[in-house]
Amino acid sequence: MSLRVYNTLTRQKELFDPVHPGKVGIYLCGPTVYKSPHIGHMVGPVIFDAIKRYLVFKGFEVTWIVNITDVDDKLIEAAAKQGATVAALAERHTREYLECLAMLGIDTIDRFPKATEHIAEMIELCQRLMQANHAYAAEGNVYFDVTTDADYGKLSHRKVEDQESGTRDVEAAGKRHPADFALWKAAKAGEPAWDSPWGQGRPGWHIECSVMSMKYLGQTLDFHGGGMDLIFPHHENELAQSESATGQPFAKYWLHNGLTRIKTKTSSGEWRDEKMSGSIGNVVPARQLIEQHGADLLRYLLLSTHYRRPIEFTDEVLVASRKGMQTFSRLFERLTRLGGAPLADNAPDMDTVAGGLLESEIGHFARAVLNHRMKFLEMMDDDFNTAGAIAAMHDLAGEINAFLEQNQVERDKAADAVQAAAAATVTLRKLGALLGLFRKDAPAGHHRDTALVGQFMELLIRLRADARREKNFALADKIRDGLSAMGVVLEDRADGTAWRRD
Repeated sequence: MSLRVYNTLTRQKELFDPVHPGKVGIYLCGPTVYKSPHIGHMVGPVIFDAIKRYLVFKGFEVTWIVNITDVDDKLIEAAAKQGATVAALAERHTREYLECLAMLGIDTIDRFPKATEHIAEMIELCQRLMQANHAYAAEGNVYFDVTTDADYGKLSHRKVEDQESGTRDVEAAGKRHPADFALWKAAKAGEPAWDSPWGQGRPGWHIECSVMSMKYLGQTLDFHGGGMDLIFPHHENELAQSESATGQPFAKYWLHNGLTRIKTKTSSGEWRDEKMSGSIGNVVPARQLIEQHGADLLRYLLLSTHYRRPIEFTDEVLVASRKGMQTFSRLFERLTRLGGAPLADNAPDMDTVAGGLLESEIGHFARAVLNHRMKFLEMMDDDFNTAGAIAAMHDLAGEINAFLEQNQVERDKAADAVQAAAAATVTLRKLGALLGLFRKDAPAGHHRDTALVGQFMELLIRLRADARREKNFALADKIRDGLSAMGVVLEDRADGTAWRRD
């Protein structure tokens, strides 16, 4: 199967052909660490974590870089308001960001370069652009001259003459054109500053990403990613200055994810759907959500929408995502009760056992499982359609549950049927793992506590069964209703009573 990706630059899907055969370089714009991370900061990392996992599955050697912007106007302003140093504030919020990534199981990022660690390279890139007459110095600043780049605007499809930003500051800043942007900014009192040929100053935002991406991935990246709000001006300016300096394409494929949207109540009591943004003040802290809902649920929620579409973050979406995840957790519990051991790391999947099943009476089930797996891969090959891939996983889960019911596996426990259902469930878990789902790592003591809960539940189930045999239905109902109030559901089946969390 051939992977096709939607390229923002060309506005169409293209066949993926890496810059270097067998290798892929990914650069994702990371946070400006002037505040605690919110859930919007996790969208890109979750999406690209799934993308990297899938590319590795397809046999590519992948290097993924996420930068940390630790010097910027917003950071300087926030530090001044809080009476902190820029370095201390940046360090605190960087640590929070990395902790949230770890909580979500995003462990495939290869490097987190910081802007302040690459000042010398940024000065060098400014000098290269000046020597090529693409940049000029004015009043201690260095600006990129957009009129020297005939392709400027090709990513965002905006014309230079349409740019209005900075018009009022043209004369004071020494800019030649309103759309010219800063590569280097002259220092102001109290701000972080470094020595440069143009005096004390600091880098502009755009040049930071050009330097860090090209240092670690080369002059031409395979994938450059970020939110759609970065297309202009950030990515447009990155592209212009990078290609002007190297004469080579900067990124072969530009991938932009949709923004996170949230419903908020207005002063008049009406609900309004709007972009989640720190400037608006409607952000939801990432750590709070992860601790409240769990990493798997949030990953599932973020990946259940195609990455190019807006992600709706509402109570209704959370409830729907929880129900979707329960489909899988119930199936895993069901197979564990059957002794299928779908959670074991070395358990065989359907690819492994299909050869011995295809000619048997349940061969149609093996073929159906492999077809669902193929559908998952087709979805991922179609511009990393994680929403379609998750739908294929639900279809597979439904196939397994239907097989269990139709063959009365829980009653008869036929060895070949249990083996087939377990192998299908392992296949499902492996597909989920390509999206970073169904992670089994747990805090210390978790497995011991889980075993204790299981033993306690078995005791309650036996007590209820004894009460029913003695026709003490009031006690039996009291046990069932009490557990239900705590979110535990009892299911009476042919092979006994099972329990699950609702």
